[in-house]
Amino acid sequence: MWKTAKNKEPTTNRRCFSIVHQYIQRFNEVSGGKSGKVAIFKVVVKGDPKPEVTWRRAKGPITDKDKFHSKYDESTGEHILEIVKVSGAETDTYKCYAANEYGKAVCKATLTVIEDSNHPSDFRKLLRRSKEKPGGESDERFWQAMLKADKKDYERICTEFGVSDLHLILKKLEEKKEERAHNNYQDGTTAYDENGTEGHSFSSGGRTKNSNLKVMQKGKGLHQEDEEVHLFNTGRDLTDEEAMLLSTELIFSTVDFVIKIQELKAQEGDDALFACVLTHPLPKITWTGKGSTLEEGAKCSITVSDHKLIHRLLIKDCNSLDQGIYSAVAGVKSCSAWLVVQAESDPASAGMRRARKTTVASGAPIDLEKIAVEQQIKKREEMEKILAAVKAKHKEGQVAAMDKKSEGNSIDNTLDNSGCATREGGKRLGKPKNKKRMRSGQMDFDKVTDSNEGDFQDDDDFTGSVKKSKNRKHGQNGEHEQMEFDQTETSAESQNDVADCDGNKDSRRQKHRKKAHRKRRTYAREDPNEPTSEDEASYSDESEDSLDQHKRSRRAKQSKMLKKVNGESTCPEEYSGYDEIEGITGAPTHSRRKRRGPLTEDVVIDIGVHFICGLSDVNAVINETAELTCKLSSEDCEGAWFRDGKKISPDHNFSVTNDGAIHKLVIIRCDEEHSGKYRFEADGRKTEAMINVKDPPRFNHADLKAFSEPVTVKAGHNAIFKLQFLGHEPVKIKWYSEGEELLDDNNTKIEKSASHSRLLLSRCQRRDTGEIKIKLKNEHGFIEAISQLIVLDKPTLPLGPAEVTEGSAICIEFRWRPPKDDGGSPVINYMVERQQVGRNTWKKIGEIPGIPSYRDTDVDHGRKYCYRIRAVTAEGTSEVMETDEMQAGTLAFPGPPAPPKVVSAYDDCVNISWAPPSNTGGSRILGYVLEKRKKGSNLWSAVNATDELIKVKKYAVKDVVMGMEYEFRVTAVNLSGIGEYSNPSEFVFARDPKKPPGKVSNLKVTESSYSHFVLTWTKPEDKPEIQDEAKGYFVEIRPAECLDWSRCNPTRIITTSFSVKGLKSMNMYWVRVIAVNDGGESAPEELANYVLAIPSPVRPKFTNHKMKSFMVVKAGNSVRITVNFEASPWPHVMWIKDNVPVTKRVTITNSDGSSQLLIPSSERSDSGIYSILVKNLAGQETFSTEVRVTDDPKPPGPVVLEETVPGTVTVIWEPSPDEKRDDRLHYTVSKLDFTKGNWTTVAEKLFNNKCTVCNIMPGREYHFRVYAENDMGVSAPSESPTCWKEKKKEKRVVSIPTRKECDLRCAPTFIVPLKFHAAPKGYECYMSCAVKGNPKPRITWYRNHISLNTDTNYYISNTCGVCSMLVLRVGPRDMGEYTIAAENALGRAECSTVLTVKE
Repeated sequence: MWKTAKNKEPTTNRRCFSIVHQYIQRFNEVSGGKSGKVAIFKVVVKGDPKPEVTWRRAKGPITDKDKFHSKYDESTGEHILEIVKVSGAETDTYKCYAANEYGKAVCKATLTVIEDSNHPSDFRKLLRRSKEKPGGESDERFWQAMLKADKKDYERICTEFGVSDLHLILKKLEEKKEERAHNNYQDGTTAYDENGTEGHSFSSGGRTKNSNLKVMQKGKGLHQEDEEVHLFNTGRDLTDEEAMLLSTELIFSTVDFVIKIQELKAQEGDDALFACVLTHPLPKITWTGKGSTLEEGAKCSITVSDHKLIHRLLIKDCNSLDQGIYSAVAGVKSCSAWLVVQAESDPASAGMRRARKTTVASGAPIDLEKIAVEQQIKKREEMEKILAAVKAKHKEGQVAAMDKKSEGNSIDNTLDNSGCATREGGKRLGKPKNKKRMRSGQMDFDKVTDSNEGDFQDDDDFTGSVKKSKNRKHGQNGEHEQMEFDQTETSAESQNDVADCDGNKDSRRQKHRKKAHRKRRTYAREDPNEPTSEDEASYSDESEDSLDQHKRSRRAKQSKMLKKVNGESTCPEEYSGYDEIEGITGAPTHSRRKRRGPLTEDVVIDIGVHFICGLSDVNAVINETAELTCKLSSEDCEGAWFRDGKKISPDHNFSVTNDGAIHKLVIIRCDEEHSGKYRFEADGRKTEAMINVKDPPRFNHADLKAFSEPVTVKAGHNAIFKLQFLGHEPVKIKWYSEGEELLDDNNTKIEKSASHSRLLLSRCQRRDTGEIKIKLKNEHGFIEAISQLIVLDKPTLPLGPAEVTEGSAICIEFRWRPPKDDGGSPVINYMVERQQVGRNTWKKIGEIPGIPSYRDTDVDHGRKYCYRIRAVTAEGTSEVMETDEMQAGTLAFPGPPAPPKVVSAYDDCVNISWAPPSNTGGSRILGYVLEKRKKGSNLWSAVNATDELIKVKKYAVKDVVMGMEYEFRVTAVNLSGIGEYSNPSEFVFARDPKKPPGKVSNLKVTESSYSHFVLTWTKPEDKPEIQDEAKGYFVEIRPAECLDWSRCNPTRIITTSFSVKGLKSMNMYWVRVIAVNDGGESAPEELANYVLAIPSPVRPKFTNHKMKSFMVVKAGNSVRITVNFEASPWPHVMWIKDNVPVTKRVTITNSDGSSQLLIPSSERSDSGIYSILVKNLAGQETFSTEVRVTDDPKPPGPVVLEETVPGTVTVIWEPSPDEKRDDRLHYTVSKLDFTKGNWTTVAEKLFNNKCTVCNIMPGREYHFRVYAENDMGVSAPSESPTCWKEKKKEKRVVSIPTRKECDLRCAPTFIVPLKFHAAPKGYECYMSCAVKGNPKPRITWYRNHISLNTDTNYYISNTCGVCSMLVLRVGPRDMGEYTIAAENALGRAECSTVLTVKE
């Protein structure tokens, strides 16, 4: 069996990131069935960059590879953990960690393994083992404390008494509460729950043989569909207790975000406000910033609206460290957004303190309160739909019961004296333990809600019982709640009793046993201290109000039905479904009544009084007022207030008021003893909230107002700030200036006491101006107060350079900029002095008003002057600012204006406009002179006289002849005279405006390439009075990713074709052509399809016909294959070796029209057939080259001669070591006849290891040699012994001892390493080093780990171990790390350096 439990860890461990990354987590519940099989966990992780996923368990490592298999399914994107042959040892909490550089996410699931058994005794043993008492349970004080304690204290009490199994203790505590409630019931009393908490169970585990567990989470989070975990498949019926132990329900919160947090861009020093709206009310959500959880404090402020739908996070005084990703986590849902902190845009004001403002999300403003109210209305409408479905199902149940009863043939319907129908033929079930009142047609609210989703599973889903105490009172809420809960369950069973009147007693007894068991469970669930599961809590949040409303409607019906008259129960005709009636003496009377008339329709359910708005938690300040407010659906309902279970009466501290449906409790002056849980009850409904009375630091309003006033002092004087406060001690006091904490030093003195603090700033300077803040903090909270310090000083000097606005023979006018810092006081005047260039004296002109400009009219023609300017404020005079030399009376003519533009033209008038000249000549423009000229003439005629200047920059020329063509020019006039004429305007006809031309036709592309295409079109037709002749054309293009059109020709063209150039290869462009004339532009003619910057398709073909199809390369040398081709569009090029893609050690270089394959240092394994595939949309082409990498062959082994046939000799030799690696290696055999004295070849191209030589003459001596030969050359020979050489007398040979040769081989090492190089751009760079090694090492140069040996841009040499490389014309691309590698058979050595390029 498998038992899976949802993780109950807080949601702060569940993080999701947006903008740069996001995690979407999902655990599959374990899909096994029995112990000994495989347990599978699956999770889907998403993020950018791709997260790294690891698995862990709580009680030990996952290192056993035979037991735990971790893998990744690429097809589904799932990370899977499989546990093979699970047993009880694998019962644990398993965690999946996903992490990347932006954060991490954790997902958990619990695996519980229960040994499988089909024997009933095994289940009983299992239950007995679950009831074993741990240490500490035998102490009666432990159970007394648990019965009296609140749910939040259970874990603490278990720890004190040494009890470890909290789950088992909670089950036993439930039984004890059930037993206590049953004893109270036997004694005639019902336990009253002062908190009024109802903890009904909504689970249906244990009511069916096979319970199907389906987990479904809507949205992006946990998502598992069409997957069922079958439990209790044991082949027998389980009892309710066994089913409760083995069943598991997983219900996940459906809370989601209606409005998610948005990206914020805040200025440095401002506040940033994130806000979101939820679909369901939550008292608290988790806020995270840059991977860590945020709490209420000095930096962050977290607030929740009264209806708990709007949650806000305020980041105070933003700086660059606050920039990052912030997230809001509600259950399994989350949303993220960036906070971007921008630096101060104005450097001049960077040091000045400005008022702090709050930054919210950009875009259209969103009314969060309005959205929250709409969400509440939406939820209320959904609840009304649920109630409507309940009513419909309720009626369907009554109709079904009527149909069943009408079909019964064995029921004899009679009528008793009371008018209630009874059943005489029915069998009685024996004396019950508790008396019951049952009414047909009534069903439980939660069961009806379940029935909306599917059919009812079992008759037991609608059965129950009603417990009635002997001593019934109106105020006993526990009895009323128990009646209405159990009565609804009995209705369906009553129907079954009527329909199955001939049923056996055993089945009915079994039903009564189940009902009695459910009654015990109901008593246990009524205790307010029973811990409810997370599933029930999430369900009750949405359904509590509907359940309470439904119960009150049933309560009203019961008050009408349950009447006792002289020991007999009266029953109206419409409520005639009661089976057993209890007399006033308490003795049950069992009677069967027959229904006289047909079943009547039940009364419509009235939801009753309910809360529209409940209480919310309040944080109150000591000695201040606190208020709790709630709103009912009815204005006529009274209620009562309770604090910690005790009723509150109005007095001098508490004020209880109600305004219609709104009820208020006001604590006039809060004290610490007023903290606690407050509850409001009305008509059986209740709402609760907490009041926490705190004593945070606070200021007197008058003192705070006085402190907030700016303090103004003069430079060099002292500034004093002091403020009194209240609050719980100890209080931490800190002073800040412009955000920086102030500490005691020579200029700063801080005095602190229990009720006030004082700050003394000595010898203040202008730079000390800014914000002064005091911050107080204790264990209850913190508070801040802000003031401003203004230090007055003399201003800085005015800012130059001075700008001459007018310079003439009679005056000089100039202006300057005000001082950067006015010293805290506005500039009153400016003191101006003048000096004539060439003299030593300064003439004081006087003070002028505080406008930074001056006009000097007392000047001499042609002389130069300098001026000195000082700013004057109330605090003093600034330093002097001296101007450059200014000359008066020089002739400076204005420059030419822009060419005139024709605004409009008519038969008798042409309207002209122009722009002023950029160079005014140092004086103001007095006016303009306009001239005109006919086309074909060289004479310009003035339109206006020089003494009648045109003051504006436009003019209507009326002295024109209709049909003539004119051009115009203009000149400006200043104090010095007439300036230079402008360029002439375009020619214009003096005639009424023309009609714009029509659209061009037959627009098409005739030629295209990667960088241009050619357009052609047909000229539009000339239609009088509709469209005139086109005088030119404009071509416009627009890239596919852009929405703006751009013109390719700045001036109109007159031809009907145009070449559009400067295109990006393979880009898509939209093209249109516009025809123009004097009347305007035509409508654009656009191509129907986009144009692709690509040549016409050309099938790939190879252009180099001298390419080799076979090449032999000596091992160690480079292999270079270059293929030239042509294709359009640019093809896809792929190289393969023996039908397999080439390895990474092969370098492929593709360029325009060619591709090159390079192997820097070849090996024998590089031999093979290399093929290139060139493919585009027009086709494909391939070419193959066989490359054989080999080396000089090694000689064959020893040669042996055999003579089996006279006159022939068989030469046999051992194969060469290269024979296995080179399939083209063959042998050549040579013969030496000592008589002739020369060598002759007797056999060649032998691929075996023996050769038979004929024509051997007896008595002659022969000698044979065998050579190995391949594509690279011939090996050294292997000599054979002399053939038939006669024995000679052996000579005495004296053996001389040979001296052992010294082994001089060594691995390569660098004697002189490379040095650091920094070369100027465009110069040469020479690198060198020395290396030794025997055998001689092979040298390879690298730049950024890329080989340079075959790069022609570098000159590389190796002379006697001195390795050098020359880089010509060093550029930025040559920067990087250079490495030289020396390698031989004994080892490898490397040496590196860095080359930097100076600009």
